[in-house]
Amino acid sequence: MRKYFVTGLLIWVPLAITLWVLDLIVTTMDSTLLLLPLQWQPRSLFGRDIPGLGVVLTALVVALTGLLARNFIGERLVVYWEALLGRIPIVRSIYSSVKQVSDTILSPNGQAFRRALLVQYPRTGVWTIAFQTGTPADEVRRLVGVEMISVYVPTTPNPTSGFFLMMPRVETIELDMSVDEALKYVVSMGVVAPTDRGVAAVAAMRRE
Repeated sequence: MRKYFVTGLLIWVPLAITLWVLDLIVTTMDSTLLLLPLQWQPRSLFGRDIPGLGVVLTALVVALTGLLARNFIGERLVVYWEALLGRIPIVRSIYSSVKQVSDTILSPNGQAFRRALLVQYPRTGVWTIAFQTGTPADEVRRLVGVEMISVYVPTTPNPTSGFFLMMPRVETIELDMSVDEALKYVVSMGVVAPTDRGVAAVAAMRRE
């Protein structure tokens, strides 16, 4: 009975957490409908709430904002808007910090979280998974005198917290696994190991 119960938990717990996260996301986005005029809200138009309509509305607003910001007039408006936010004391510090992080992570040309690395941390001889986030500031590279990279070492099982380190590139090993596979490896505390691509390819060839 214990084995059956554990097997059942392994099936239902991930499913329950996934559904809970999706419900949280949909509920949060549906709350954006409250920003609409009362006569435009689903309860007034259709007589009842429509779950998921807020998700569609949020996606449309984000897509239209990006579309407008890509043309000349939109770019000028974004510059003026950011300049206005930059004059508000408290908002300026929060907005600028969040924007720098989002631009670094979401930029198509950026290298943040594009590579999974193997580094020795917290001491020599102990290895852990890390992610390259960029290169240190010019002053740091000038003072150290060796090629350095910036890495983020996530904690387990919550990868949103971790440690920022600057390490010599020669002391890091770039892994063949993707960032998603490395994150799964970290979150699962090493239980869900990425499949070796070479071994998997050989096995597939043998099956064929």
